[in-house]
Amino acid sequence: MTDHILVERQGAIQIIRMNRPDKKNALTRAMYATMSKALAEGDADPSVRVHVFLGVPGAFSAGNDLADFLVIATGGDGGTEVWDFLMALAKVEKPMISGVDGIAVGIGTTLNLHCDLTFATPRTLFRTPFVDLGLVPEAGSSLLAPLILGRQGAFALLGLGEGFSAERAKAAGLIYEVVEEDALEATVLAAAGAIAAKPPEALKIARDLMRAPRDELVARIKIESGHFFERLKSDEARAALTAFMTRKKG
Repeated sequence: MTDHILVERQGAIQIIRMNRPDKKNALTRAMYATMSKALAEGDADPSVRVHVFLGVPGAFSAGNDLADFLVIATGGDGGTEVWDFLMALAKVEKPMISGVDGIAVGIGTTLNLHCDLTFATPRTLFRTPFVDLGLVPEAGSSLLAPLILGRQGAFALLGLGEGFSAERAKAAGLIYEVVEEDALEATVLAAAGAIAAKPPEALKIARDLMRAPRDELVARIKIESGHFFERLKSDEARAALTAFMTRKKG
């Protein structure tokens, strides 16, 4: 298990913490694999009642490690780790809560569309620059974001790539609450504890009734992924990714 993902249990709460602060929690294939495994094992363990996603101070996640994208864009193998994680998000049986502080880019934003509660700090900025990189929305966000934000709010987030502050995200329904940085983790864990104390079978039925049908969500992720990997190999995406990596090195 990579130490870039820390998995721990606090009673009935499973905490999945992204822990790559030097790269602002940019996600590698190994990190995706570890998170998928944690979700599967937590769902299978009756002593776990709720999953919690956390990052590090100032960075929930900068999104997918663009070096991995560039490998695919230049003809390399992308593996199945990202797909496996997206399927895990779509199919998870137990509630998920996230605590977001600071940078939340790409999957760092779209992951929260799958969560049942998301808390964020005032300095958090949600942003999905997919189109700017010659790519398309992922993680079922093209289905979930319009349901949550409305079509125009979803287009502003996913099409224009506008940044949503925590307050804007709350007003739009993307997150549940804005809390101060020093209270974030305690607030998230308190909410997780309250969820864990609920009758689990009743909660599962209630949660399933409120969520987008899994078959529809899985089908949309499949469509998005097909476009995404086609776009990764396009001249547009290759140029955008190369330009971004060049600027980053400079």
